[in-house]
Amino acid sequence: MADQHVVNSPLRPSSTLPAQASPCDALVIRAQPLSFTHPCRRKKLALAATILGSSMAFIDGSVVNVALPSIQSELGASVAAIQWIVDAYLLFLGSLVLVGGSLGDKLGRRSVFIAGIVLFTLASVACGLAPGVGALIVARAVQGVGAALLVPSSLAIIGSVFDDKERGQAIGTWAGVGAITSALGPVAGGWLVDAFSWRAIFFLNVPIACATVALAIMAVPDSRQDSRQDDDAGHHANQPLKLDWPGAATAAAGLGALTYGLTIASTRGFNDRWVLASMAGGIAVLIAFVILEAKTRDPMMPLDVFRSRDFAGANLVTLLIYFGLGGALFFLPFTLIRAYGYSATQAGAALLPVPVIIGLLSRFTGGLTSRYGARALLAVGPVIAAAGFAMFALPWVRGDYWRGFFPALVVLGLGMTITVAPLTTTVMASVSIARTGVASGINNAVARVAGLLAIAVLGIVFVWSHDAALDARLDALHIPQAQRAAVGLAATGTGTHPARSGTASAQNGTEVELKQAQAESLGAALRAVALVSAMCALAGAGLALLTIQPRRKP
Repeated sequence: MADQHVVNSPLRPSSTLPAQASPCDALVIRAQPLSFTHPCRRKKLALAATILGSSMAFIDGSVVNVALPSIQSELGASVAAIQWIVDAYLLFLGSLVLVGGSLGDKLGRRSVFIAGIVLFTLASVACGLAPGVGALIVARAVQGVGAALLVPSSLAIIGSVFDDKERGQAIGTWAGVGAITSALGPVAGGWLVDAFSWRAIFFLNVPIACATVALAIMAVPDSRQDSRQDDDAGHHANQPLKLDWPGAATAAAGLGALTYGLTIASTRGFNDRWVLASMAGGIAVLIAFVILEAKTRDPMMPLDVFRSRDFAGANLVTLLIYFGLGGALFFLPFTLIRAYGYSATQAGAALLPVPVIIGLLSRFTGGLTSRYGARALLAVGPVIAAAGFAMFALPWVRGDYWRGFFPALVVLGLGMTITVAPLTTTVMASVSIARTGVASGINNAVARVAGLLAIAVLGIVFVWSHDAALDARLDALHIPQAQRAAVGLAATGTGTHPARSGTASAQNGTEVELKQAQAESLGAALRAVALVSAMCALAGAGLALLTIQPRRKP
């Protein structure tokens, strides 16, 4: 029975996860077989190496959001360009993370881990030295490739080094340090932006990477998996491990084309031929990816696991919840800085309630899952998260943090805390123990792809809502059409203000009203994004009730 499987399985999920980790990261660790051919004699140092490595990727996934307004101002980037600064990273991380884990199994986890760290660090230096937004986007894409190598390898190393008795404590240490770095990362990154430059957040990776590589060489054994484990039907048993490069390339191309079309749709509209061609091409390539995975002997995403109704439901809930979360955490810091005058440090600190609540309360949700069942919690948690998203759209949320944003973030953090543990439990209980590693890897990829799509789709909501609200306010101020470009969304990004343009409106004393119109329009755009995120969370709760089977008592 499902619940007995959860309770008695040696793969019990960890109750504490770093805020920026994906829901099944701890399950990936537990699914790894212990390496007997490469025993580790310096386990604490090996754990420190994996914590430092994975923390680099977790921090980079969140701290860049706080730096985006500064990047936009210095490089004169469009809104679509700043979306791609994040999306380029998520695209290659999400599409390559499954094949990255298989690469570590085949070539050696330490070798691939170190290669990922080196590539990630070189790309970080390229980000810090980027002369323009195009170079920065390319460097961020390479960072994503590096993260796709180091993240699954770091989790696999922990699993192969520690036996079942030690894994609980190792995962607790990994999760605890990860929670701290996830919480403090945006604050420290914001301080670096304010005190030095946005480029400093990328150079910070260099000393961390040097320490990580040194510890890995010193303490981590280069374990590998020479053959596949038996699956449910015994397929592929004792066969050499093969890498699904065609699948990875097809997934990256399809997601990239679809994301590009959605990103440019915010400015060109859906009637533009390039928008339609890019989106149609992306969807066609993704369909080809599914067909390819169905026919490939060793796919990176075996489709047969989706025959489990619980597994398919858990991944749909993951997609919707992390879609809303990814969009909110992208547009919230941008709005706080651009509309309400927060510094980068203040914007980073503003996000603290979510990781702090997850870190403090997530250890108790494992007991709730055992008591009430995953289905009940996956109906309740997303509803609470939806309430948190909706609270960003309340009428009095106008820049006052403690009255407006703080309560919303507390409720959102509580909803995410209730949601994550039962997601992990459902993924684990929906497949056999031999398939747990595959299932958890797919769920992690889904969570990262959700963030990628959120920034592209919600970017349309943000830009269109902003433009509509701004037009209405400028109409009320009787601003001529020729002067409106100076106060548009691009202008707020490049630092152009009416006072510097020498327009008649500024000279007539309407500068304050124009700035207020800009701020109110950005606030309206954030409220629109928050409402869409809330609807996605509610849809996730509904899908959990429809797809996930209720708890069966023994």
